[in-house]
Amino acid sequence: MAAPAVAVAAFVVAGGLLTATAQSMGLMPLVGSPALTGEAYGARAAELPGAVGLSLAIAAASTIAAVIIGFAAALVIVQGRWCGRVVAAVSTLTIPFPHIVGAASVGLLLSDSGLLARWSGAGEAWPALVGGPLWLAVIADYAWKESAFIALVVTGSLLTRSTAYDETAALLGAGRLRRLRHVLVPLSLPALIVSATIVFVYTFGSYEVAWLLGRPYPEPLPVMALRLFGSASLTSRPEAAALAVVTTLVSFAAAAAAFGLLRRVPLWR
Repeated sequence: MAAPAVAVAAFVVAGGLLTATAQSMGLMPLVGSPALTGEAYGARAAELPGAVGLSLAIAAASTIAAVIIGFAAALVIVQGRWCGRVVAAVSTLTIPFPHIVGAASVGLLLSDSGLLARWSGAGEAWPALVGGPLWLAVIADYAWKESAFIALVVTGSLLTRSTAYDETAALLGAGRLRRLRHVLVPLSLPALIVSATIVFVYTFGSYEVAWLLGRPYPEPLPVMALRLFGSASLTSRPEAAALAVVTTLVSFAAAAAAFGLLRRVPLWR
């Protein structure tokens, strides 16, 4: 039943990737004759390691924070109490908001002239959260938005199988920490790995939050690709395509690593 949708999605992804690869290798130039070359990959060789490292750091920090918050929220939701229903409702309402709207909200909240700085009266003592060296506002936005996604995915996984195991462990005398360690974490691990991989790949390739809340330099990989893509220079378009290909390759590597980790999980097997 899913084959038609998968085929359409695969066609779009493969077509975009092949087009970007052809542009980056000089086979689809804006001007001139096609000629196979790798100059676009070497043009930004000095900046590429820093951009990749920065993007990996932002994606990793955001994913870790989102996993911790999302898993905690899922545990609250699974309890079935009124507070769990509130958390589930808030998570459901958070997901549809575009990241650019969330980034604007985080900027108004955390900037040096934002709401928190004014309410606290910190003035110049307020830390540089927006546009600062640690990219904290960017990480906060991703962690807030993506934790809701992880919470709902993990909740769906736990609701179908956790109740019986949790009650059995409780009857056998296991405390809350033991049930968390030996029941809830193993049952939710496949869902956590899959959802965390989706979050990591998305945050690694997303540009709007880092562009709005981050520093102008150094640039994360997607922000650099966007800037080059919109440049007036005709030679910048193949360079932007090359950065897009690099982003895709890193994302595929992350997905492959996650799948290898998932195969080691007993519940997945």
